Amino acid sequence: MNTVWMTVAAYLIGSISFAVVSSKLFGLADPRTYGSKNPGATNVLRSGNKAAAIATLIGDAVKGWLAVWLAIHFQQRLQIGDATIALVAIAVFLGHLWPVFFRFVGGKGVATAAGVLLGLNVWLGVATLVTWLVVAFAFRYSSLAALVAAVFAPFYYGLLFGVEPQLAAVFLMCVLLVYRHSGNIAKLIAGKESRIGSKSKGKNGNSPQN
Repeated sequence: MNTVWMTVAAYLIGSISFAVVSSKLFGLADPRTYGSKNPGATNVLRSGNKAAAIATLIGDAVKGWLAVWLAIHFQQRLQIGDATIALVAIAVFLGHLWPVFFRFVGGKGVATAAGVLLGLNVWLGVATLVTWLVVAFAFRYSSLAALVAAVFAPFYYGLLFGVEPQLAAVFLMCVLLVYRHSGNIAKLIAGKESRIGSKSKGKNGNSPQN
């Protein structure tokens, strides 16, 4: 029973879309209506409001970390196994991808995945984040950085901890992350992918500010 309610709780936590929440707080347009129409930090940044983008990034990462941290923190008290922690990790990520509070229209999961990895192990999260940063700064493509980091994350976990239930969760999470970036992959191949920091333009050629 503990496994069931913890998994459901993790999904509900993941369903909080900080891109939408932050945009409302900062008086911006719904991120699902401009740019890539993806409710994530990169698209919010296209509004020109860096504070809202940072708030989105932190919020989405923290919810992933929090769900996993709570599962690990109460593992012994609730007598749950590693498999439950793996389910929690996947559930919070699925909540971000398909949030029940926002008609199942969610983001691509990069920040939430980073939070989950940090929750599972700090060094795992740091190694994956460094990979993202190196690729992002070198090529200025958020999607490319996410894809490369996703490929390396399961490798990092296996290298650090070997084969465990959480490895399956990390692998599945990264497969889903790559799947959610299928459109970006096509744009990268076609040379049409937007770079980090580029602002989306409306019909009048101006970046949306509200």
